[in-house]
Amino acid sequence: MSEITVVTHNGNFHADDVFSIAVLKHIFPAFKLVRTRDKALIESADIVVDVGGEYNPDTGRFDHHQRGGAGERENGTPFSSFGLIWKKYGLTLCNDNQAVADRVDSGLVSTIDAIDCGYVKGVVEGITLSQTISMFNPTWEEESNFDTCFDEAVEFAARMLTRFIASAHGSVNAKAIVAKAIENAEDARVIVLEKYTPWKKTVHILSSDALYMVYPSHSGQWILQTVPVEPGSFEDRKSLPKAWSGLSDESFVDETGIDDAVFCHNGLFIAGTKSFESTMKLAAMALAE
Repeated sequence: MSEITVVTHNGNFHADDVFSIAVLKHIFPAFKLVRTRDKALIESADIVVDVGGEYNPDTGRFDHHQRGGAGERENGTPFSSFGLIWKKYGLTLCNDNQAVADRVDSGLVSTIDAIDCGYVKGVVEGITLSQTISMFNPTWEEESNFDTCFDEAVEFAARMLTRFIASAHGSVNAKAIVAKAIENAEDARVIVLEKYTPWKKTVHILSSDALYMVYPSHSGQWILQTVPVEPGSFEDRKSLPKAWSGLSDESFVDETGIDDAVFCHNGLFIAGTKSFESTMKLAAMALAE
């Protein structure tokens, strides 16, 4: 198979064209990238991204600047070239795992689409990944090659894309593990995880009874953590006992009567011991408080 040619526009670049090329670098082992607005080169290319005035995934055309755009999401956000490329190749890049592809789409792709198309309502304020990509462009004070800077941005985006997919894969797998832990809990108020697994979103969706989570930490301790009233909140469904606040080592042992008690945060949202059995004792004491 001869090497394919991919065309995107030259000059100043944005996150949508950069991430689109990053996706293609993951999909195709090799291709010739041409950054141009030359119509003849665009027409002869195998894949055209963010230029050319045409959207047709069957013929490898992924532009959104033409009159009428290239469609929009259910929430009204128009697709940028990244969203169009993701519609075509995202599932393949995620090893045909639709849940992972959907999570990357909602967490990364849709935000870049929104920013690129000026549909920024609801987008988190502060520096965005799109702005970060834009910073790879040479400033007016720099004598720099746009194509070289574009290549650097693509390498960065390709790595970011890999990490977004890994994170999405972990979140999807975590949901199943936490759901099973909720189902198997001896006491619906205390959910035990055999290893640390991201749990907050799943617990809030599936359990209104859960008050505490128990899991092993990377340091070898067993942790007792409160469940917040909602993800991101500093208010807990049930805080740990006030008498434990800020205690550690001997003072925490004396207060609890548990020989291997290690600490309790002064915010009363997390405590730990050296064993599972002792942490379960902490949970029982906290429930009885």
